[in-house]
Amino acid sequence: MSQVGAPQGRTWAGSSRSPRSRTLRSVATLTSAVLAVTVLAGCSSDEDADGAPAAAQDNAPTARSLVDDGGTLRWAVDALPATFNAFQADADATTNRVAGAALPALHTLDERGRPRLNPDYLETAEVVETEPRQVVLYKLNQQAVWSDGREIGAADFVAQWRALSGRDTAYWTARNAGYERIEKIEKGKNDLEVRVTFAKPYADWRSLFTPLYPKQVMGSPNSFNDGARTTLKVTAGPFLLRAVDRKTGDLTLARNPRWWGKPAKLDSLVLRAVPRADREAALAGGKLDLAEIDRSTAERIALALKDADAGRSGAQAAQLHGPGSAVTPGKALGSWALAHGADEELASEVKAARAENKAAAARYAAAQDTLAGYVVRKSLEPAYTQLSLNGESGPLADERVRRAVARAIDRRELAESVLKPLGLPSDPPGSHLALAGQAAYADSSDALGDQDTKEARALLADAGWVPGGAQKKPAGTKAGSEAGTKAKAAEEADSKKKAAEEADSKKKTEKGDTASDDGLYIVGDDKPGELPAAPRIGPGGPETGTRVLAPAPAAARESAALLARAEALDTGARAAAGPGNAKPDKGVAGAYAPLGSAAPAAVPAASQALGKDGKALSLRFVLPSGPGSETLRSVGDRIVRMLDAVGIRTEITKVSDESFFKDHIASGDYDLALYSWPASAFPATDARPIFAKPEPASDGSLLVEQNYSRVGTDRIDQLFDQAAGTLDEEEAGDLIRQADARIWAAAGSIPLYQRPQLVAARQDVVNAGAWGFAAPQYQDIGFKKSETTKGSPSNR
Repeated sequence: MSQVGAPQGRTWAGSSRSPRSRTLRSVATLTSAVLAVTVLAGCSSDEDADGAPAAAQDNAPTARSLVDDGGTLRWAVDALPATFNAFQADADATTNRVAGAALPALHTLDERGRPRLNPDYLETAEVVETEPRQVVLYKLNQQAVWSDGREIGAADFVAQWRALSGRDTAYWTARNAGYERIEKIEKGKNDLEVRVTFAKPYADWRSLFTPLYPKQVMGSPNSFNDGARTTLKVTAGPFLLRAVDRKTGDLTLARNPRWWGKPAKLDSLVLRAVPRADREAALAGGKLDLAEIDRSTAERIALALKDADAGRSGAQAAQLHGPGSAVTPGKALGSWALAHGADEELASEVKAARAENKAAAARYAAAQDTLAGYVVRKSLEPAYTQLSLNGESGPLADERVRRAVARAIDRRELAESVLKPLGLPSDPPGSHLALAGQAAYADSSDALGDQDTKEARALLADAGWVPGGAQKKPAGTKAGSEAGTKAKAAEEADSKKKAAEEADSKKKTEKGDTASDDGLYIVGDDKPGELPAAPRIGPGGPETGTRVLAPAPAAARESAALLARAEALDTGARAAAGPGNAKPDKGVAGAYAPLGSAAPAAVPAASQALGKDGKALSLRFVLPSGPGSETLRSVGDRIVRMLDAVGIRTEITKVSDESFFKDHIASGDYDLALYSWPASAFPATDARPIFAKPEPASDGSLLVEQNYSRVGTDRIDQLFDQAAGTLDEEEAGDLIRQADARIWAAAGSIPLYQRPQLVAARQDVVNAGAWGFAAPQYQDIGFKKSETTKGSPSNR
C-alpha cells in the first residue's frame, strides 16, 4: 500500500522493526468538479461471482498485427524524475514508468492484481526447498542481456540484495522489504540459474528483484546513491533511455536494439512533463497522445465527441455552448452599433471586446475540433481514498468516539457522489488491504458496521459526550481561587502519575491492544543531505508540538518516499527532493471558511451541541487546497454534514498541497483528514507499516512508521507477521482478512471509495489507457494501422 504508491512509499531501514515497505505503481490525482458526465457512462463492469475487479480495464486491446511499426507517442507525466533509482526516497511515478519500460521486472501484475512470472526474463521461478530454509530457484531466460551485451545473472541479484538488505547504511535506500530476510544468493547449476536462500520464510518473495538494476548501479554506495540519479547507462527492457531535456520537460525512451522479446511497436516514447492543471490546454493544442486527466477535462472531451457525432464543427459548437453561446442577434446588433457609433472612446472599447470575443470563440472552436480526436478511457485505480482519524490524543483517542464518527458516515453515499456520475461501480471498499478482484479481498466492514445515526449517538453518549455537555462544569468544581488551586494541584498530581505510569510501561513488555501517544519527532527537520545521528525530540509543527520519530539515519529519506506516493495520489504534486524542504503551513482560507472557523453547515444550538466536562466536541478537519484536490474537498463537505447530524462539530482547515502531508498528516497535526493509499499485490509486506501499532522508543518518543492515524494493536501486527512468514497462500489470505477485520474494528481509517482513473487517448492509440491493476506492456503500445483507423491519423 503511497501511493499511490501511491498511495510512492517509504520504509524504516535500521529501526528496531524490520523495514517492510516497497514501492507501488504510482497513480495520479483526478479532480472532482460537479459536472454532468452522462456521456461518459459505460465501459465498466460490476464485480461478478468469480471475483473480477469492480471495473474492467479500458485500454483498447489490439493484436500486434494491427499496430503500426514506428511512431512517437507523447505521454503526460507530472514532472521529470529527480532520480532514476526506484529504491531512493525521491523516486516518483515517472521514475517507475521509466523503470517499467527499461528495466527487468521479474513478476508483473495482471488485471486482477496478481503477480505473474514475466517470461521475457524468467523461464521459471519457484520455491524448491522449505526446510531447513526457504530456497527460491530462478531460471533466467537465456536470451536476457543488458544493453551493454552482458548476460543478466547472479551477480546482479547479489548486488541488489547487498544494496537493499539494510546492513550497509552507506546505501541511501528508501525501502528494503524482503531483502533483509535473504541469507545468501548463489549461482545454480549454470549461469542461468540463481538460488536465493532466505533466513526465514517470506511469503512475498515474488515482490523482490522488480525492478532489477545492473550490478553497475547496485555494486557500490556511490553508484547507488549518485550514479543512477541522472541517467541509466545500462538497461534491459523494450526501451532504453535516450535523452532528458530539463528545459523542454521531455524525457525520450527509444526502442532497445538489443531487446530479445517482441520488439517495441513505437520508435520512441516521450514522457512529457505537463502539470495536471495544464493538460486540457495541452490536449486541445494537440501536444499529447496520452494523459491522465480530471473530470472537467473528461467532460470537455465527451462534449467535443458529442458535437462531432452530431456533425457540428468547432465553430458551430462555439456558438452553441462556447464563448459565442450568449450572443443573441439582438446583442450582436447592439454591439455592432456601439462599435460604429459616434462615441469614439466607447466604440474603441467595444471593438476591442468584440475582437477578444471573436478570438476566444476561434480558440474554443479549434480546441473542440482537436479534442474530438481523443477518447476517454476509464476504470478504477488500484487505490482507495480513506477518512483518517488521528487517535493519538483528544476525543479520537477514545475508540468509542472513532467508531461513532465511522457510524455517522454513509460510505455508499460518498462513493456514489464520486463514481456514479462517471458511470463507474460505486460500491465502497470492504477492505483496507485488498480491492475487489484481488485474491485477499473480503468485505470485513461488518466488524465496524454500516451507517447508523442512532448507534453513533449511543457510542458518543457512552463516551460521555452528551447534548449540553459543553455547558456543564466537571463534577466537584468550586468557585474562586480555592477551586483553581485545587484544580491545579489535581492536574499536577495527574501529570506526575501519568509520567510514572509511562516510565513504568517502558520497563515492561506490553502486549495490549492500545497505542502509545508519547512525544513525536517530525521526519525532515534535518537539512537536505544530512542525517540525524540519533533519534531526538524537539518542538513540532506550528500548532501541535508533536513529531514523528526518525529511528535511524535512513528513516528521513524512507518516510519521504511513502508520503510522496500519497501526495501524488491526492494532490498531483510531487514531494520535495529531500526531507525538510517544505515550510510549515498554517493553512489558508478557502471555499468553506477562513482558517480555524467552524464549518458552515448547520450546527446544533449550544445547549444541544455535544460536550463533556464543559468542553465541546469539535474535530479539526484538514484538507488540501490545491486545484488537484477538488474531490477531497467535495467529499469533505459531505462528511461535515453527516457529522453535524450526530452533534459532532468540525473545523475545516485548508492547507497547501505541499504542506498537507509533510506538515499535517505525518506530524499528526489533524483530527480528521482525507488521503489515499495504493493497493498492493503483497499486503502482508506493503500494508504492515501503514497499520503497525505505534511503539514507544527508549527515549520516550513514538515510532509510528507510516501509521499516520496512530491507531494499532499488537494482534494486528502479529497477523501481518504471520501472513508474511507462511508459504501457504490460502493461510496467508485468511490471516490478511483477520487483520483487516481488526483494522476495521479499531476505526483508525475508514475506506470510502476506490479512486476513478480517467485517461485521454488519441483515438488511434491502442494497448494503452486505464489499465486498472495491470502493468503496462510497453512493447505493445502504439498506433492502430491507418487503414483500420476511423478518422484522421494522429500527429506522430
